[in-house]
Amino acid sequence: MTDVKVGAVQACDKREIFLRIQDFPDMPAHSPDDLPLEIRSTGPAGSPRLPPRRFRRRYLLVLLVPLLMFTGAVIGMYFQPPLLRAFYGITGLQPGGGTETPIALPPNVDLPPRMAETMLPSDVIGLARIMPAGDVSVVAAPYGAGDARISEILVSIGQRVIRGDALARLDNAPALQGALLTAEANLAIREATLMQTRAAVLASRDEAKAARDQAMASASEAATALQRAEDLFQRGVAPQETLDAARTAAESARLAVTRANATLARFSSVALDDQPDIVVAMRNVAAGKADLARARLDLQRAVVVAPISGAILDINARPGERPPSGGIMQMGDTSRMMAEVEIWQDRIARVSVGQPVELVSPVLTRTLQGRVHAIGLTVGRQGLISDDAAENKDARVIRVLVALDPASSVIAARFTNLEVIARIDTSAATAAP
Repeated sequence: MTDVKVGAVQACDKREIFLRIQDFPDMPAHSPDDLPLEIRSTGPAGSPRLPPRRFRRRYLLVLLVPLLMFTGAVIGMYFQPPLLRAFYGITGLQPGGGTETPIALPPNVDLPPRMAETMLPSDVIGLARIMPAGDVSVVAAPYGAGDARISEILVSIGQRVIRGDALARLDNAPALQGALLTAEANLAIREATLMQTRAAVLASRDEAKAARDQAMASASEAATALQRAEDLFQRGVAPQETLDAARTAAESARLAVTRANATLARFSSVALDDQPDIVVAMRNVAAGKADLARARLDLQRAVVVAPISGAILDINARPGERPPSGGIMQMGDTSRMMAEVEIWQDRIARVSVGQPVELVSPVLTRTLQGRVHAIGLTVGRQGLISDDAAENKDARVIRVLVALDPASSVIAARFTNLEVIARIDTSAATAAP
């Protein structure tokens, strides 16, 4: 076999060498890929020149596949196209159902068929709950009841009561009743003391007046005796000692009158009820009355009364138990029912007072009708969560109050806190609620 020198071949590839080898008929046939030759070319400076690398499209495909998969997942979770929703319906899966904070948010609440048939593009949908006018009132234990237990429940569920009616009694009534009797007795003693003090002041004033009159009489008699002693002394009948004694007696009588006038002025200068002793006694009586009033108020802690007029909705405690922190019972004015609707903040601009509202629930035999009564002024977190596991639990909503008409109030009176779906017709003309 003829030797072929290819080391000196420059600027050639395997196929060119293969063609040259074919010029030798004695050599076996080979394909260009079978040649165990390493062909290198040199540059101008004699350095080896590497073959140019070609960009392969499969590398770009590897980079684009994850990006396309992520984009498709985001679009599918956000828009939820019909095919994707059909897949969830067949498999029973729900987007975001495996996490407590789902990121797939349903655009609307699932509507009942009878509401979906009459749905208008301008309607605003929201979850709502039925409640009495003024919401549910929690009846708690009286302030300061302490460790008192429930002694007796005086009402039953569904019973209508008037504000101030007794609903339950506590077992601290005997102790509070004893405190009331003690306060009444103390007040009676202080009132008797006042009467005694007033009588004593009157007697002392009369005694001071009598003592002054007596002192004035003694002073008049002493003055007469002094005049007689001076006449006798001038005629030389009475000695000096008799005159001096008469003068001393007259001066003593005058001082006694002065003292009696001062004592009488103590009682006669001011009115009887302004006397210091009587004032002190009257203040003691006032303190006794205050203690009695406090004891009567304390006695009211033994009775649980109705804060409003309405119906008893639920009773949370039984006799012998401590009043629970959540309240002994719940009540509300079910004669006028309302609904609290949560509207997403991006749709509240279309809602106004007076618009008609339709409320639907599988529990109700018919739809409830009402009108928007008031619109909240604050944006808060969603409080009503639907059965959808992908529901946005952190949605920002505004609460709208709906006043039900009389016929709907009669039906809704039995379903306080029932969750319903509300549809507000924003295209209808508003009317006074």
